[in-house]
Amino acid sequence: MNKAVANAAEAIKGISSGMTLMVGGFGLCGIPENCISELSKHREINGLTCISNNAGVDDFGLGILLNNKQVKKMISSYVGENDEFERQMLSGELEVELIPQGTLAERCRAGGAGIPAFFTPAGYGTEVAQGKEVREFNGKMYLLESWLKADYSIVKAWKGDTHGNLIYKATARNFNPLMATAGKITIAEVEELVLPGELDPNEIHTPGIYVQRIFKGINYEKRIEQRTVTKR
Repeated sequence: MNKAVANAAEAIKGISSGMTLMVGGFGLCGIPENCISELSKHREINGLTCISNNAGVDDFGLGILLNNKQVKKMISSYVGENDEFERQMLSGELEVELIPQGTLAERCRAGGAGIPAFFTPAGYGTEVAQGKEVREFNGKMYLLESWLKADYSIVKAWKGDTHGNLIYKATARNFNPLMATAGKITIAEVEELVLPGELDPNEIHTPGIYVQRIFKGINYEKRIEQRTVTKR
């Protein structure tokens, strides 16, 4: 089945106000730049809940949607690079659920695997544990955490074919493959789009069965969050 669409504008059709979106990437690595940029053009789409490892920076990534006041809630694990995020959180404009990074990854994976809840030791004895069921296993305390799922998962891959099979590169594999499985509809933007049979089956990270729409992205900036260089 050919799942290719022309561009980001066609790919995001159906996303509407109040929906929950999973947005792949790790820092600014492997984020769906084209889809985020296209969503930012539709300011009538607001009240979004975004599940993402990070919130981008002030003028890039999810930071663009935050600046547009299109996001009402962020579910994240790392948000330290975004001043606007901090301002909205402290002013009460933005709902925030901060989750330990490993727990966030597992909650996304559980959503895709159909596992409604699991126990983890991460966060026990901290504010993360407030209101959660606690149980002891082999002398250690664990918290009950629930799965995360989304109306749309938006991911970015290095290569993909028109059947939706995806290959990620390096750090982009941290969250994109997990989120690709947990959306009712998964949109993938790729740097290289090829025909079926051109990808080595042994190298595919996300099988096409999880992907409903795919397109070849353009003009990737691939920014670095904090550029550190040696002084001469």
